[in-house]
Amino acid sequence: MSSTPLSRSHTHICDTIMAPTDHPHSPKQPSMKQIVEEAKQLKEIFIPLTTMHLITYLRSMTSVLCMGKLGSLELAGGALAIGFTNITGYSLLSGLTLGMEPICSQAFGSQNLNLVHLTLRRTILLLLFTSLPVSLLWLNLQPILVFFRQDPSITKMASLYSVFALPDLIINSFLHPLRIYLRCRGNTAPLMWSTTIAVIFHVPLTFLLAFVLKLGIPGIAIASCCTNLNTLIFLLMYMLYTGSCPPTGCKQDLISKGDNNGHWITLLRLALPSCVGVCLEWWWYEFMTLSAGYLPDPHVTVAVAAIVIQTTSLLYAFPVALSASVSTRVGTELGSRKPSQAHLAALVAMVLAFGISLVGLVWTIVGRRLWGQAFSTDEEILKLTMQVLPVIGLCELGNCPQTTGCGVLRGSARPNTGARINLISFYLVGSPIALIMAFTFQFGFLGLCYGLLGAQIAAALMAFTVIWNTNWEEEALKAKLLVGTDACENRDDTSKADTDFSKEDHTEV
Repeated sequence: MSSTPLSRSHTHICDTIMAPTDHPHSPKQPSMKQIVEEAKQLKEIFIPLTTMHLITYLRSMTSVLCMGKLGSLELAGGALAIGFTNITGYSLLSGLTLGMEPICSQAFGSQNLNLVHLTLRRTILLLLFTSLPVSLLWLNLQPILVFFRQDPSITKMASLYSVFALPDLIINSFLHPLRIYLRCRGNTAPLMWSTTIAVIFHVPLTFLLAFVLKLGIPGIAIASCCTNLNTLIFLLMYMLYTGSCPPTGCKQDLISKGDNNGHWITLLRLALPSCVGVCLEWWWYEFMTLSAGYLPDPHVTVAVAAIVIQTTSLLYAFPVALSASVSTRVGTELGSRKPSQAHLAALVAMVLAFGISLVGLVWTIVGRRLWGQAFSTDEEILKLTMQVLPVIGLCELGNCPQTTGCGVLRGSARPNTGARINLISFYLVGSPIALIMAFTFQFGFLGLCYGLLGAQIAAALMAFTVIWNTNWEEEALKAKLLVGTDACENRDDTSKADTDFSKEDHTEV
């Protein structure tokens, strides 16, 4: 890691910033009271976010069940469309949005609200711009899939879904940034309630459009768009009512000239690796599903792969909520120039992650038969599911700490490190193990799961190593470079800070 920009400014920073609350050269062991207090602060963010993700999971399950009720062709086409839209669209928007997370959390910590509002607007603009090429892909889904020799009837059904899901790109371009904006403010309860109310309407709305009005697959796609739109409307209503909407005007423009383009450079340098990190992990599960189709008895292995995806999606609600919680806490404390408190938040979150992973392991072992029967009564599918689920539970021992660790890295503005961890663990460790175990040693689908286990363990070890070796005082100084100056009141200093930060190779792997 090149440390030249930081070294040049280190003396200047130490002279100009106020002394941190916790002196970097005299670290103290946290008391039990401090640990409990930090756990409580994480809980305040974690519980609403977990509820929100679980409710979103139920919404997805409702859509899939309705596709199944329409018929096998609709289910196959809808599942294909969901996979395609996830890979080419939703994963990109979700990943790019994470670029604003370290800026906003650290800026809230340093009370640089102008930078927060500027980052929010620019992230929305970035997502809207990204939606344009994604829309072209979705509009041309049918010829693309036909080129890859997919079944024409299934492809036609998938194309219908993707065309009617196009408005969701615009809706998510606003919804994703607003969620992170409110979370960084500490307002997570509105996220939970807006999602809950919208999903309550989702079930009758889907039934109305798909079955009563007989719109079929397009009706399910429209219902999903309407549910996200309702969530967005509820959030905006809350923000207007509480006065938490960002101001509509700032002295800086969204697209500014001269040195202020450093803001855009900084945002992109955080957003792009964040997006890569999300996509690398997301796409590996699609690779797992595709590989299952080349195994013996593909109708069994692909069905079990679908059950595994649903299982991991459910379990993922907990680590992703904890990851978001610790990212907010670490970013806020670094922005407030409290490196020891950021360190404590990271350690408490990692311990909680291990505890959550143990619960997931026990659940996949004890409830594997009942969970498998919820999806299929076929004896072959059920037998393989019962063999696989304990391995998936073991994967959680790595997945939860790894996902939480990536949240720590995001909060400290090190998305490059998270992306490299995912690249190494999933594609240089997990993929070879999966292919060798599944096809060379004839372990079948269980071998693919062993590859996932190897990837998650490697990712967790690397994330823990990076966090353990983090110099938190140095991260607090970097936070000063990133967000330490008001974005509208002092342009010259902010531009210089952003330019210095954008030159920094902000990685540790």
